Amino acid sequence: MKKVFIDGSAGTTGLRIYDRLRGREDIVLVTLPEEKRKDAGARAEAMAQSDITFLCLPDDAAREAVQMAGADTVVIDASSAHRVHPDFAYGFPELSKMHKERIKDAKRISVPGCHASGFIALVYPLVASGLVPADLKLTCHSLTGYSGGGKGMIAAYEEKNRDPLLDAPRQYALGQAHKHLPEMKVRTGLTHEPAFCPIVADYYCGMEVTVPLFASDLRGTKADIRAIYQKTYENSLITVLDDWNEGGFVSAGALAGFDGMQLCVAGNEERILLMARYDNLGKGASGAAVQCMNLVMGVPETKGLVL
Repeated sequence: MKKVFIDGSAGTTGLRIYDRLRGREDIVLVTLPEEKRKDAGARAEAMAQSDITFLCLPDDAAREAVQMAGADTVVIDASSAHRVHPDFAYGFPELSKMHKERIKDAKRISVPGCHASGFIALVYPLVASGLVPADLKLTCHSLTGYSGGGKGMIAAYEEKNRDPLLDAPRQYALGQAHKHLPEMKVRTGLTHEPAFCPIVADYYCGMEVTVPLFASDLRGTKADIRAIYQKTYENSLITVLDDWNEGGFVSAGALAGFDGMQLCVAGNEERILLMARYDNLGKGASGAAVQCMNLVMGVPETKGLVL
């Protein structure tokens, strides 16, 4: 039986991880009283007691926590602090056998970012196969629910007398410096960061990522893309659909509360849309973190997940 500590258990990611773990017979949760939750000494002691520690913290706090953790404790970091760090296994096991095996053996694991998860799921196999040139300059649109912004944004959206501008979708990261961009480049093998257009809208959770392509930029066809996805993601938490079957629309909230991901190749033979949807708190955060823990423990990677 493994001892597990969630550092930052009061945040949205930490709470979802706790929901996935409570009641499991193969782990014991190490917890702190509320007054000790931010006490560095108490946190370090909890990490020392644990076999596996989840970090659900701001980036700077996550970097400090990694230094506090012992070498024998498996650290699964859900922040963006270590997503391109060479000493951290990248927590996206579906990408390849190499990714999965490295997670199983790792003491330090970085959970993919929410927006980045969809982009990387769509682009990595195409670059790895040579169908998309590594130097192709891509665009990415990503729609998310407001829970992705953490407690502050959740409070703003759920305030009774909130700003009426929150009633409509809002694009952000206008300076093209979003913290997911290095991850989106490095973890796909691209030589350029994409032009990234994230949008937050008035619903709690769910994410929809779109990468448009011109067929003339590819070394293959739309059918080749679908075949690569089906081969890459066979028997995994990622499902490749022929279409969405939603009357010409795609709801970003369809997988809210679930821990899997759906991909679809839409468009026509000239202009192609690569699309991914999932829960920003599920496969985009907490579900992916628990999946990594399962691999480390040697239990079925879907254990405790909602699929």
